[in-house]
Amino acid sequence: MSVLGRYANPHAYLSVGAELLATLSANRELIVELTRRELVGRHSSQFLGPMWIFVRPMFIAILYIFIFAVVFRARVDVSNELPLDHTAYILAGILPWLAFQTLMNQSCMLIVGNAGLLKDFIFRVELLPVTSSLASIAGQLLGTLLLLVYVGVVHHVCYLTWLLLPLLVLMQVMAMIGVAFMLSALTVVVRDTLELVQMFSMIGVFVTPIVYQREWVPATVEPLLYVNPFSYMVWCYQDALYYGQITNPAAWAVFLGLSVGSLLTGYRIFRFMKPYFGDFV
Repeated sequence: MSVLGRYANPHAYLSVGAELLATLSANRELIVELTRRELVGRHSSQFLGPMWIFVRPMFIAILYIFIFAVVFRARVDVSNELPLDHTAYILAGILPWLAFQTLMNQSCMLIVGNAGLLKDFIFRVELLPVTSSLASIAGQLLGTLLLLVYVGVVHHVCYLTWLLLPLLVLMQVMAMIGVAFMLSALTVVVRDTLELVQMFSMIGVFVTPIVYQREWVPATVEPLLYVNPFSYMVWCYQDALYYGQITNPAAWAVFLGLSVGSLLTGYRIFRFMKPYFGDFV
């Protein structure tokens, strides 16, 4: 069977999914401990310590709110009877984007920066993308809690769609782990991957409907939003946090498919390339 045929075989993905689930289940306590160490150790020598996990994304979010909602005086279209202000709109989309952006930049160096672990036959390097993804989403969870408080205090509303947040976070974590698998493995062979990811990180917020509504985009370039996989994640979070209803059911289905596909495909790529890591690092 050709390489393309093997990767298109659905039974192979079921097998890979079962293997990954078994690995995560067998190492769940180690994953929790490694995630805790990464959260604490990443900023251990700094004055604010682990608080930087929350301070950094919130500073960037406030910066975008100031630029677009205050300086440029952009506003969501009130003629559509949208429920909340532009601050809530931006936060709903930018918090998950910043978590994903952080993860993408860090995952490029997961294997290259931990070359010594490749010689450790006991440690499972497959756990690195998992723990990095969980650590990267911590700031988003705190920021989302702050957004819920802001919406409740300022707008006096509490949406039932907030109950969908655990499902959204789960789908996002699956997508993040899959992307971390792919980028960490790819960077071992193609070192330019980090530069490309950093370039995309700078423009990603502008090619994803975070600071503007989809209706603002000219029809000629609107298809670009649908090509961008991050658009679906943002639309889902906007539904749950901003609109308080499912305004785009297709986005939820696509995001779920992308999340599962990313996780399984990313792990397959990582597993295929793992035996060759030592030759390039």
